[in-house]
Amino acid sequence: MEITLNGYYTLIFATLVLLLGRFLVKKVKFLEDFNIPEPVAGGLIAAVIVYALNFIWGYSFNFHQGLQTATMLMFFASIGLSADFGRLKAGGTPLLIFTIVVSVFIILQDVVGVTMASALGLDPLLGLVTGSIALTGGHGTAGAWGAVLEQEYGVVGATTLGIAVATYGLVAGGIVGGPVARRLINKLGLKPTPANANPSDVEKVAGAQSLYSTKHSENDDDGTQEMFEKPDNIRLITASSTIETLALFAGALAFADLMTIVAEGTSFELPTFVWALAGGVILRNSLTMIFNFDMFDRAIDVIGNASLSLFLAMALLSLKLWELTDLAGPVLVILLVQTFVMILYVYFVTFKVMGKNYDAAVLSAGHCGFGMGATPTAIANMQAVTDRYLPSPKAFLIVPMVGAFFVDIVNATVLQIFTKLPFM
Repeated sequence: MEITLNGYYTLIFATLVLLLGRFLVKKVKFLEDFNIPEPVAGGLIAAVIVYALNFIWGYSFNFHQGLQTATMLMFFASIGLSADFGRLKAGGTPLLIFTIVVSVFIILQDVVGVTMASALGLDPLLGLVTGSIALTGGHGTAGAWGAVLEQEYGVVGATTLGIAVATYGLVAGGIVGGPVARRLINKLGLKPTPANANPSDVEKVAGAQSLYSTKHSENDDDGTQEMFEKPDNIRLITASSTIETLALFAGALAFADLMTIVAEGTSFELPTFVWALAGGVILRNSLTMIFNFDMFDRAIDVIGNASLSLFLAMALLSLKLWELTDLAGPVLVILLVQTFVMILYVYFVTFKVMGKNYDAAVLSAGHCGFGMGATPTAIANMQAVTDRYLPSPKAFLIVPMVGAFFVDIVNATVLQIFTKLPFM
């Protein structure tokens, strides 16, 4: 028996999922420790309930797809509208180098995923799902690309698998980041701060903390440090700034809709959400560089995070868990290999390329976080390291900028190239 829900009821159920997720994250320490997003915590419970209703009584639910698509496009537009290339100057050469290091790993992640999927007899496109789509991309990208793979390429269960893989990545990224950083720091001969009580060390720590505080407060002025990695922070926005920001979102979405139609059947054909991201980037940088427009980042942040939460809640409500039964074993093998590759890459590439120093070790912990999970995991990893050793202003300046938006732009480009390869 199929039950179809319109937009109103879909929105009601989505908000109930978010409220359930908030309750679970506050009450279950494991969910809080590994930064499991509220939509994922509540959504997985909802998905299990939907599965039980289907298994026992044969009920299936069709939720309003238009609302889900709209919130997905809003989220990707928010990433584009946050991607201020003028901030590259703030990060300097290390930011550029770290972006290149991360970009190379995205390609490696997809190569490993596709190779392993083919070797295990799976569709190579599922290798992308167990690669950068869900791991580097996270839940938002997993849901967006999952829909594309299902509708345009006929890959059954891509969305369900993507959400499951992204959830695994959040946990795995949180588990491996700290130990890898500690091993690298031990190689440098540094000891945990509490063990060093002599005056010179105290002075060193105090100086570093002062530098971090200055950097942190400077970046908080324009919202850079709060974009996406701190969704629960209070944002002071006004009605007028919200309306201005919604106009920017409307422009990005209109651009996405127009380009999807114009580029159809050409070599520039891209998924609509990629055009939404691109539209946001173009709007952001055109307005700030040419017209010196004062972009209201806090409003973009709020609307983007709200859109992502609603999209994830609706995507998880629509999961068909029964589609994953035959994939569980091979996918687990691929994910274990991906985790091992992540550890090796940050140990032998990220750490060495970024300078083989303390900042490089903290950056490596952050890379584990969003290379397997998401930017909040990266921030949590780095905080765990810096709380135990020394502050790292450089890492806390670079990782949020790369993890919050630059990595999504690179990932979308890499994935578009991979899906067009002849052997896919």
